[in-house]
Amino acid sequence: MKEIKIYAQNASFQKIQVLKTNRNKRYKYHEFLVEGVRNLNEAVKNNWKIKSFLYHKDGLSEWASNMIHQVDTDINYCLTPDLMAELSGKEDTSELMAVIEMRDDRLDSVPLSETPFLVLFDRPSNKGNLGTMIRSCDALGADILILTGHGVDLYDPDVVVSSMGSFFKMPVVRIPDNTALYDYIARLKSKYPAFQTIGTTAHHECPIYNTDLTVPLMLMIGNETMGLNKAFKEFCDVLCTIPMAEDSYASSFNVSCAASILMYEVTRQRTKMDV
Repeated sequence: MKEIKIYAQNASFQKIQVLKTNRNKRYKYHEFLVEGVRNLNEAVKNNWKIKSFLYHKDGLSEWASNMIHQVDTDINYCLTPDLMAELSGKEDTSELMAVIEMRDDRLDSVPLSETPFLVLFDRPSNKGNLGTMIRSCDALGADILILTGHGVDLYDPDVVVSSMGSFFKMPVVRIPDNTALYDYIARLKSKYPAFQTIGTTAHHECPIYNTDLTVPLMLMIGNETMGLNKAFKEFCDVLCTIPMAEDSYASSFNVSCAASILMYEVTRQRTKMDV
């Protein structure tokens, strides 16, 4: 294991630092910075490529020491406590961080279940919402989360942290070109004749509990402010909504809350069908 010691904010440190702060640099290097026991455990468990570990040697826990010695990396960095604190996004500096290689965006590389359940999030604009969406997709059994349009960076540290480890378990694929998405859906409809694209809206449409969610499907969730874009709405087979109390002041749910409710209904209907 090759180890480099860093005592100052030199070129090596600055390259690592931009992975935390600069979206363009992350994609230039095809790497991102990760911290947190749960995140690192899940990254290793799910076979993400760990390029480097970062740590200060004094006082490492048994967990951190085992990680450093058991996980194959390209190169590791031993930093001063001050430099570790500079990189950490936590009040109590993480003892171990990692530089991890991004994965390629390939829809067809993600295996689907016997009755596919896909979720699409259109133009996510909030890091916390995206992280929560990833976590909910993982918790409620979605096969894949598809991101469309220009939105927050999937590999932003705040997204990774707010996913609570699910980031490394849940397949997430970014699709900048809607044509590629439509082609993918066409292939799914050919393979699964009952496949449905189900759009979501805050307006009065078919209540989600009156929609058959036991079939192969894709749930399309809209942007936090503007909702699902018009092209996707017109493309959907069904538009559904979450009914709200008639005397409610609120006109809609937070997008990650709404997505969790919708996904739970998918799980509820399918579980009920299996009983």
